Amino acid sequence: MSAAPQTLLSMAQAVAEGRLRSRDLIEQALDRITDTHGEGTRTFVAVHAEAARAAADKSDQQRRQGRPVPALSGLPVSIKDLFDEAGSVTRAGSRVLENAPAATQDAPAIANLRKAGLISIGRTNMTEFAFSGVGINPHTGTPANPWDRASRRIPGGSSSGAAISVTDGMAAIGIGSDTGGSCRIPAALTGLTGYKPTASRISTAGTVPLSFTLDSIGSLGRTVSCCRMADRALSGQAVTLTDTAEPGTNSAPRLAVLRTYVTKDMDETVARTYKQALHRLEQAGATLTDIAFPELETLPDINRLGGFPAPESLTWHARLIEHHADLYDPFVLKRILRGREQTAVDYITLRLRRDALITRASERLDGYDAILMPTVPIIAPRIDALHEDGIYAATNLLLLRNPTLTNFLDRCAISLPCHKHGEAPVGLMAMGQHRGDERLFAVATWMEQALETVRQ
Repeated sequence: MSAAPQTLLSMAQAVAEGRLRSRDLIEQALDRITDTHGEGTRTFVAVHAEAARAAADKSDQQRRQGRPVPALSGLPVSIKDLFDEAGSVTRAGSRVLENAPAATQDAPAIANLRKAGLISIGRTNMTEFAFSGVGINPHTGTPANPWDRASRRIPGGSSSGAAISVTDGMAAIGIGSDTGGSCRIPAALTGLTGYKPTASRISTAGTVPLSFTLDSIGSLGRTVSCCRMADRALSGQAVTLTDTAEPGTNSAPRLAVLRTYVTKDMDETVARTYKQALHRLEQAGATLTDIAFPELETLPDINRLGGFPAPESLTWHARLIEHHADLYDPFVLKRILRGREQTAVDYITLRLRRDALITRASERLDGYDAILMPTVPIIAPRIDALHEDGIYAATNLLLLRNPTLTNFLDRCAISLPCHKHGEAPVGLMAMGQHRGDERLFAVATWMEQALETVRQ
């Protein structure tokens, strides 16, 4: 069996043109999941092997019969263990939910994926209850970053398994959540593209919530086109193989380069790679303007009592914690319990300060096609370097710092790989406007092409 094409678009085209069967793609994905030398057992918490084979055979049969099928029909997708799938238990990477009843129906976003023809290959590992950007899970294990398997570096989180399912060819696209960077952080650390949409565009019903205010549903893929096609599927829009976010002619974008807050504490590799990427974008014709947004410096104070995730997650977890606190990851439990620190006045003040910052951001940032910053300021650390609670907590906050800006400001963002081939993965994040998703995809497509010479 020949190797499958690697992007969602190229796979869909190969199947549509009869050069490849859906069953071939499913078998290749399953082979990689079950490879005893691979990361499959740490990447997936459940594998839908027989259901995926049956769905692939049905898709192939419909094509042979000349019946119309969706553009993405027969392609394997991985689903984060946060979303309901009919017949599966939604454990959210935890022990406390392992005996919960199976879901009786798909979450709306997952149902939309099936309507688009995608086949769930299985459920991916994650940080317990999505409450960390590191990606470590003490219950189910942690898949190692493909960049440096020997050193066993973190994959990033919380959508850790979603990232590795794509890097290792176990799925064509990975579906994850993003409350403060959970799609973009693992994408940046593993060399993928990760997308966080404007939150309100895709229903979060049928998911285990972390923050009702900040949660969004995104994807991790190899290219901008992969994420755009997945985004259209998740949001219930039509997907075609010719409908891509073309940058068009004379479309070199106006890009704002955010300084100070987001560039603090960059390690040497990220600083060097980020600078090279900005230079390449400018060489390709983009207009780059350094900007300051000093109000961002108030974010640590705004979120000093745990921000939105602490009280909003506690709302959902309170009864479970009352009876099963011993089953939680201690780091996650500590973060949820911070919700007790906020009074009603604190929470309302938090909402008001967020509204004010969103208004200020619109005034400062909306004159640009996108706002640039490093996705995260460090390369992936080793898993064994994070055993100490203080180091783990500090690393987690550093990884979350930049990506969470987008969630707090209620915008969309994408992380693009910008490192040279063979070097440590580094992500370049482009943040768009609220509901400016289609424009951001077009800008990101232009940036992806401009960065291609750097990536070689």
